[in-house]
Order: sequence, then C-alpha cells, then structure tokens
Amino acid sequence: MPAGPQNEADDADAFQMERWPFYWLTRFTGSYLHRIELGLKNIGLDVPRWRVLMSLRGREVLSVSEIADHAIVKLPTMTKIIQRMQADGLVVSQQSAADGRVTEVRLTPAGREAGEQAWAVANRIYRRAFEDVGQEEIAALNQLLQRMTANLAD
Repeated sequence: MPAGPQNEADDADAFQMERWPFYWLTRFTGSYLHRIELGLKNIGLDVPRWRVLMSLRGREVLSVSEIADHAIVKLPTMTKIIQRMQADGLVVSQQSAADGRVTEVRLTPAGREAGEQAWAVANRIYRRAFEDVGQEEIAALNQLLQRMTANLAD
C-alpha cells in the first residue's frame, strides 16, 4: 500500500461525515431495519425469526451453523432462536444422518406460510428502497458490497 492518504477518507483532517460511505451504509441499514421491524411486528414476527425464514427460503434444509452464517449471528444465539422457532411450530430440527455433530433445520408448513408473509413485507420495503434504482445499478452495488465484504474477511 502506498504511503500517505489514498483518498479523502484516509485524511483525518479532511473527514466529512456525509462523504464517509460507512455513514450512509449505517443510515440505510438503520432505516431498513426500522421498517422491517415494524412490518414484521404486524405479522407476529421479529428480525431474528425473519432471518431464519429467509435463510431457509427456497431451501430444503440448512444446518444451524449455515443459518447463523447467513444471518450474521453467533452460533449459540442462533441455536436459541431455532429453539424458540421450534416451540412456535415454525421449524423442526434434527441431527444430521451424515454427521451427528450437525443439527439440520427445516421449515414446517406454518414456517413456510410465515416465510411467505415475511417475504411480502421485505419485498415491499425492497421495492420502495430501490424504486428509482436500475437493475444494473443494483447489480453493481451487490458486486461492490461483495468485494468490500471480502476485503474485510478474516
């Protein structure tokens, strides 16, 4: 890496909050989570359950650790969420036949229905957030965020 600031973000004296990408990422995430929480509350769900439902959407089975990875939640926390969802009748979990150390999770019919309702909420918010953004811009944003995420990976 070359010495000295590469751009304005590297120069503490030139820092302007509104020009800091993390400022806008955080503001967007906060607004998004606020809207999704309100929408999910109306259908009796919360964000942790929504993350599980969306992780399993279109998939037959995932392990608890795979769901935790998708949801960006620590494994012990995800285990508790799955247990609560199992008590609610939204998922079933069982030990993997291939690897007894792995717990597999599947949606129940009630879980699939809750997932459809949750998807409708999330999709309305998505359409509003991206109403004046083209598909090429969305693809470019996804690519950029994926690359930045990889840059920060351990």
